Amino acid sequence: MENYPLSSDDQRLAAMLKALGNPIRFRIMHILAEKKQCITGDIVELTGLAQSTVSQHLKVLREAGLISGEIEGPATCYCLNDAGIRWMKSKIDSWLPECCPTPEHRRFVVNHKHGFSG
Repeated sequence: MENYPLSSDDQRLAAMLKALGNPIRFRIMHILAEKKQCITGDIVELTGLAQSTVSQHLKVLREAGLISGEIEGPATCYCLNDAGIRWMKSKIDSWLPECCPTPEHRRFVVNHKHGFSG
């Protein structure tokens, strides 16, 4: 296999996608998207998992930049990291047209290839 070094942006995107690739973390992201914010205990209750397991998954999501946590007394309140998620979406969008053009993009390319401007 050829050595293909990833840029720091590509490494960051890969870490985010890897974090989302775990079904438990994917579920936690859905919970946070629905609830807007949630303390660890609520996530434990909603997933049915042990506190230590949930905490480990939250740590991975936080380190990937997908969620943020704010300490509120004895609990930590988690929410989606909007800036991180927007960044991830923009990076995916930046290379997706190359591999998966939308019907509108295909029409645009075909029209311009044949000299049409509409």
